[in-house]
Amino acid sequence: QVQLVESGGGLVQAGGSLRLSCAASGSIFSIDAMGWYRQAPGKQRELVAAITSGGSTNYADSVKGRFTLSRDNAKNTVYLQGNSLKPEDTAVYYCNAGVTTTRPYYEYLEVWGRGTLVTVSS
Repeated sequence: QVQLVESGGGLVQAGGSLRLSCAASGSIFSIDAMGWYRQAPGKQRELVAAITSGGSTNYADSVKGRFTLSRDNAKNTVYLQGNSLKPEDTAVYYCNAGVTTTRPYYEYLEVWGRGTLVTVSS
C-alpha cells in the first residue's frame, strides 16, 4: 500500500542541472531514511545520496559538491538537485525509503521506486 514515485528525469546537456523528486504515498505512519541510488548500463546499482529522518546527509564521492539532497517531511518527499552534470551521471535513478506502514498493519518496509532516467549528453 506504499509506493514511491520519482519524477524529474530527462535529457540535459553536460554542465546543466536537473531536480529529481520522489514522493511517498499510501498508508504511511512514518518515513525513516530516504535516498537515491542509480544504475548505469553494465554497472551495479550504487548509492548516490541518503538523508536521515533528522536531516543528516551523505553523498557518493562522485557527486559531492554537485548534488544536494533534501526532504520535505510534510509532503513525504525527497529531492535530489544535480548541478554541473556530467555524462557519467547518466543512469536510471531510483528512490529508496524506509517506511513504517499503518495498513493493513504496522510494518517496517524498505520501498523502492520504479526509477527515472537521467541522460547527460556531452
